Amino acid sequence: MRVIFLFLLFFFFAFGDNNVTQKSDKTLLESITPEDSEKNAKSIAIITKAIVKQKQEQKEKIEQELETKKKLKEQKLLQKKAEHVKEKKLLQARIEELIEKKRKIDKELSKDNIWANQYLPYETYQELEMKHKKYADEIEEYGDKKELSKREKLELKRLKNEYKIIEGKLSQLSDYKKDPFANMVKIKELAPEPKIENPINILDGISYQKQLKNVKEENDEKYASLSEAVMKLQEKVALLRELTLLSKGNNYVQELKETQQKLKDFEDTLRIYKTSIKTFAQVASQISLNIDEGIDKEMKKSMLTGAIVGFMLLFFFLVKFLINKYMSENDLFYGINKIVNAVFIILILIILLFSYLENVKNLMTILSFASAGIAIALKDWFMSILGWVVILVSGSIHVGDRMKFVKDGVEYVGDVVDISILRMTLHEDVTFTSVYKNRRTGRIIFIPNNYIFTGMIANYSHAGLKTVWDGIDFYITFDSNASKAQHIAKEVTRKYSKGYTDMTRKQLNRLRSKYSVRNTAVEPRIFAFLDDYGVRVSAWYLTNSFATLTLRSTISMEILSRIQAEDDIELALPSQSIYVDKSAPRPSLPKNEELV
Repeated sequence: MRVIFLFLLFFFFAFGDNNVTQKSDKTLLESITPEDSEKNAKSIAIITKAIVKQKQEQKEKIEQELETKKKLKEQKLLQKKAEHVKEKKLLQARIEELIEKKRKIDKELSKDNIWANQYLPYETYQELEMKHKKYADEIEEYGDKKELSKREKLELKRLKNEYKIIEGKLSQLSDYKKDPFANMVKIKELAPEPKIENPINILDGISYQKQLKNVKEENDEKYASLSEAVMKLQEKVALLRELTLLSKGNNYVQELKETQQKLKDFEDTLRIYKTSIKTFAQVASQISLNIDEGIDKEMKKSMLTGAIVGFMLLFFFLVKFLINKYMSENDLFYGINKIVNAVFIILILIILLFSYLENVKNLMTILSFASAGIAIALKDWFMSILGWVVILVSGSIHVGDRMKFVKDGVEYVGDVVDISILRMTLHEDVTFTSVYKNRRTGRIIFIPNNYIFTGMIANYSHAGLKTVWDGIDFYITFDSNASKAQHIAKEVTRKYSKGYTDMTRKQLNRLRSKYSVRNTAVEPRIFAFLDDYGVRVSAWYLTNSFATLTLRSTISMEILSRIQAEDDIELALPSQSIYVDKSAPRPSLPKNEELV
């Protein structure tokens, strides 16, 4: 009985709530008899204590569970908040990454792309046009008002000033009003296709093909640049779309619309330009094929003409060889040599004319009219050009030759340093002329080529002849040994001019094939003449035409020292005789003549 009672009591205390527990306790206590109360008091006290302890434990457990739930809830809230912050940071990082990519695309387009740079004024024009319209509307609104306040008048004035400024800018950008790429999509116009009719036209054809290639490469580069701009704009549109979604606002909506419009313009231009360069490539390919065919045809024609001219050259050299071999000593050698040269040149010209000119008659007609006009209008220039041709063809003057020109009584001696189409350039040197006449030298002298038709020109080094005759005169008294003086002059001049003498002998022999040279004496020549104050001994010798003064100085000093060493030779000076004690001798007169 006691065991059952304790079990029931524990059951109610363990699983009932407080009210039920209290009610059950009361019912159970009432059912216990007084006799059992004393016996069970101790047990009840123990049970009560156990129940209170159990309640306290349950309360603590519940509090712990609530605290645990609260901590879990706080942890979830913190975790959720952290995740939200993380997501926000990631979102911000993505936005910044997209903005950076967009900025990089804008920088590349504005810096390295010619199409984007060309489009920029068009965008500026559109923006200015919108502002222009906006200001016009605002000005119109103020104009509709009957009375304006002071502030409104100032605002109206400002709007009008801004309107005029924008109107001026629009006038400057008027070329970009419609199509910003109108000039860029135009394919560069080429010169007419050259006709390959002579060897010179071959160079023209090759140059034209190179020009076609350059234009094609330029078009390809521009197309690649335009394609790159389209790709970057497509990438920018994608970035702006993502930025519009991520930013959840209207920050990038307007820019997205503008970029989409810009992309549309670029894509339309790309399609047009692609068609243009494709058409140009087809035309250029056909022109290049035509030029190749013309070059091939002209090469064959030129080879045939070259073979004929080569045969003529061989024949000409053979004739020249025979003339030099069998007629070099003949008096007709010079004339026949000239005739052969002229005939050969005429034949070559005829062959070339009939090879490369389809209608020689028309050429002669054109030249006859053209030459008359040129001769009248550009006489001096024409004569200079003709003189240049004569100089080149004749070979009478070459760069490096020592020349002498006389103009208005002034002599110019120097070396030819240049022969251009209109003039010859002469560099003066220290020469006999500069020492005894001009007393100045080193100048650059410009001589028109037409001077060869109107003036006398001396060439000191023509046709390989590098020597000239130079002379030294000195006077000895009448009672001096003139023969010995001549002998001294001859020895000295022969000693110092021997090398030039041998050189000149060889050069003159070579000149006989080109000129009718008869006098080939090259040894020094000594002459003696009676003069007013004594005997004038004149010594002539060959010397280098580029260094006459050097040898002249050497020979002069040698002759002077040799004469001073002789007792029977005295140098004569200008003098006169005075007769004091006797009359001057009268010259003897021939018979039947009287002194007047």
